[in-house]
Amino acid sequence: MNHSFFSRRGFLCASTAAAVAGALPVGFSTTKLLGATPSIAEDVSLKGHLWKTLKIGMVNVQGTLTDRFKAVKAAGFDGIEMDCPGMDVQETLNAIAESGLPVDGSVNSTHWNDRHTDANPDIRKKARESLDTAIRDTHAVGGHSVLLVAGHGKDGTKAECWKRSIDNISLSIPLAAQLGIQIVIENVWNHFLYNHDGDHTQNADEFVKFVDEFDSPWVGMQFDIGNHWKYGSMGDWIRQLGRRVYKLDIKGFSRAEGKFTRISEGDINYADVRKALSEIKFNGWVAAEVGGGDQAELTRIAGEMNDAFRLN
Repeated sequence: MNHSFFSRRGFLCASTAAAVAGALPVGFSTTKLLGATPSIAEDVSLKGHLWKTLKIGMVNVQGTLTDRFKAVKAAGFDGIEMDCPGMDVQETLNAIAESGLPVDGSVNSTHWNDRHTDANPDIRKKARESLDTAIRDTHAVGGHSVLLVAGHGKDGTKAECWKRSIDNISLSIPLAAQLGIQIVIENVWNHFLYNHDGDHTQNADEFVKFVDEFDSPWVGMQFDIGNHWKYGSMGDWIRQLGRRVYKLDIKGFSRAEGKFTRISEGDINYADVRKALSEIKFNGWVAAEVGGGDQAELTRIAGEMNDAFRLN
């Protein structure tokens, strides 16, 4: 790196607070984002430090986009993540205005098919163009982040996938900086930056090195707590990633059964996750990424998130 990772975070603290403030519901104060950390105890509450969002694809509600936004808000969520490219910007702006529910960010909708690690430079160009579109459209609706899967480990050797993804994603950083949009890398089962066939004793070393190589406050992680519980202690991964964690995803996972579950099920050590988030002074958004449903089901999911993070 050209300079200290943590020296860059002075800028990030201010920029993140400003970006999140633009997406917060009316009544939220940015002073909460920079306020005191909860005391570190055996059972930490993150109330006042986390805001709940979810993926638009989870919302199985009939009617217009505005109807879906209203249902999400009534279910107890503070925001929603859209899919980009593919989002109708004007329709989304109308839904925000009519429901009062902000878009906090988006998910790059093509990142699994058009990958930044692809050996074909034409595909990598498509991946970058897709990311740029997501950045522009997310900014247009007031969001502050674009979730990105960096690629797939089966596209080449580790060194090849590393270089291709770093080089390609880096081309979008100037646009992200100009528009104030964070590029947030999600940890997924993509055979990259972890040992897919390994056990639950792995750490976050590769993710730390990967994010640091961008050497930019506009690239961090949307850390998915459920995705890698199979491979390591999620509390320890959060501690290791520290300020590189910009946002969170949440789903349940059972090591005992080897499968994903509801947020309220499985065997994830949420108490340690809460403690770790408190230790790194995390303030921000957590997105549900589970099977959705109607308003009643969304309300149940919001309640599970409240229980997992002690938000009540």
